[in-house]
Amino acid sequence: MADRYWIIFFLVYSCLVRALDASAGDADPLYRDCVGQCEKTGCVGDRCFPHCKFSSDGSYLDGPWYMQEPLYLRWKQWDCQSDCRYHCMLDREKERAELGHGPFKYHGKWPFRRLFGFQEPVSVALSALNLAMHFHGWLSFFILLYYKLPLKPDKRPYYEYTGLWHIYGLLSMNSWFWSAVFHSRDVDLTEKLDYSSAVALIGYSLLLAIVRSFSVRDEAARVMVAAPLVAFSTTHILYLNNYKMDYGWNMKVCVVMAVAQLLVWAIWAGVTRHPSRWKLWVVVVGGGLAMLLEIYDFPPYEGLVDAHALWHATTIPLTYIWWSFIKDDAEYRTSSLLKKVK
Repeated sequence: MADRYWIIFFLVYSCLVRALDASAGDADPLYRDCVGQCEKTGCVGDRCFPHCKFSSDGSYLDGPWYMQEPLYLRWKQWDCQSDCRYHCMLDREKERAELGHGPFKYHGKWPFRRLFGFQEPVSVALSALNLAMHFHGWLSFFILLYYKLPLKPDKRPYYEYTGLWHIYGLLSMNSWFWSAVFHSRDVDLTEKLDYSSAVALIGYSLLLAIVRSFSVRDEAARVMVAAPLVAFSTTHILYLNNYKMDYGWNMKVCVVMAVAQLLVWAIWAGVTRHPSRWKLWVVVVGGGLAMLLEIYDFPPYEGLVDAHALWHATTIPLTYIWWSFIKDDAEYRTSSLLKKVK
């Protein structure tokens, strides 16, 4: 589960590192004046927005109650304020570029260009590719276990960690799905779903790291390991969603769980004689190098590709290697158990 090194970092970042809602860009007086004027008139320069004719609940401001914005437009929640902020940001950045100044962050985010209605199109596409890679890895793992490797008389796999990896695959795909949704449109609901799925995956990854590294096979022992981790992760998710979205506390929680599992996997990779342990090290080292993209953050090139998007790109090959290790582990353990049976 060394891949947790990269996905951990992804999760740690996407679930933890949160930008502040106050940045140099939105503190710019010219930008603030532009947004204020737009919210009154519904226009930025020659561009006027139909959203400014609707209230936040979709009702038409200048007409009868039954005139409402279509649901297929309202789901994106591109309201008057969003459109005003976006186009004022573009105009202000264009002015700054003409003066030779670099871009600012606005409301905690770099100035991205929308594409086909997506807020961060490249990150959305790369999150979708990561989702596809996890689906491919999980499906190939399933086929290996049930159609290629020997089965017990009751048609169950010999590999004793089968169920745990199935859950891991589902949680990973869920996390990347909500990552794609969150990058397509950052609103309160998508933020909570993205953070919650990331916390769930990090907590479960720690559980899986302990169970696999220490070869915990007894069901009672697994329950003893799982109970406190599941209880803590669940409580933390409920806290974020129902009490307070505390980004600082969330970062501490996720970092502690991430570092704990990294230590477990690193120690196990160093002492085990697993034939595919080199794949663990590839993922560990690759994930560490990829983290440099998060440390040395830079604004999006052409308003589309930033450091975080490139980091998403690095996780794609690491995901393939990780699932390759999981399949190798299944073959290795099955072979070892069959030798004992004979």
